[in-house]
Amino acid sequence: MLRHEVSVDNIKRALKNPDQAVDETLYELFYRIPMTYANTVTTIGTNVFTREWEVLILLDTCRVDALRAVADEYDFISSVDSIRSVGGRSPEWIAKTFVDEYEGTIRETAYLTTNVFTEPILDTASPDAGSLADKSFTYDLLDRIPTVGVETLGKCEYLFECEPVGESGPLGHTEGGTPPRYVTDRGIDVARNESFDRLILHYLQPHPPYMARALEEDRPLYKHERDWWGYIGETDDKDTIWETYLDELRFVLDDVELLLQNMDAERVVISSDHGDAFGEFWEFGHKTGSMHPNVRNVPWVETSATDTGSYTPEFEAPSTNDADNDLAEQLEALGYKM
Repeated sequence: MLRHEVSVDNIKRALKNPDQAVDETLYELFYRIPMTYANTVTTIGTNVFTREWEVLILLDTCRVDALRAVADEYDFISSVDSIRSVGGRSPEWIAKTFVDEYEGTIRETAYLTTNVFTEPILDTASPDAGSLADKSFTYDLLDRIPTVGVETLGKCEYLFECEPVGESGPLGHTEGGTPPRYVTDRGIDVARNESFDRLILHYLQPHPPYMARALEEDRPLYKHERDWWGYIGETDDKDTIWETYLDELRFVLDDVELLLQNMDAERVVISSDHGDAFGEFWEFGHKTGSMHPNVRNVPWVETSATDTGSYTPEFEAPSTNDADNDLAEQLEALGYKM
């Protein structure tokens, strides 16, 4: 059932931030729940397996306008087109992408991902797989989708285990998510040494927490980097969030550039599972069932890759797909309230 608790504190927050209250209640009840249900009956959006590509690079929460804003800084981006995603949030995208209709293609696909929702959605043997379903009605509706199990994929690596949120590691920030280099390293290694018809590389960035500037300046995350939603509610300063978000996007694109110089692929696509809303039309973030244009429309950039042999990957695959870190804690650190 829905967990919209009626309390004095929640009423005070709603009065202080009425636009966010509208997003959490009216939008959720009267449009996102119906749209989620509709997406279980039919497919709203374009399944990426209907398109031609060898390598699909997913930049989690990347907006079309954001990628266009920085495109001139990267030679491998000549133009930024768009498609409609099959999901408003990662679990919806995963559930609607890896469906039994494309089982044959999925069996020849390697999916290397930093997205923590991969495990509860695809790995039905995971102890966490059923523990999230009762947290929200939209999430529970995803059970209606004929999603394949993780064993159907040609390969699936849970790269969020390499340096999880809250864990000290060689590349990231204890308040941030899995750094891009793990995906880059594993992508290069798999492309060079294994044979799959298709390879999906799911980077976490530019998804918050935003850690690029904090890493560069060797400091803790500021309020707007750790909790942009709360920061906007307190200050209405969307410009700071936008510039920080663009820096996070550059953070991952710098690694994508390295990736494209160290693998061979004629057809590479840069896209996203979904975008993000920063208060436009009173919607914030990205939620299951969202049809917000900045959430549901995602970039579609076609490019290529040539292996120059200039880089040797340092990081290996996680030893198991059984993370020691609590999934709920990771989701909370990433700003999710299931």
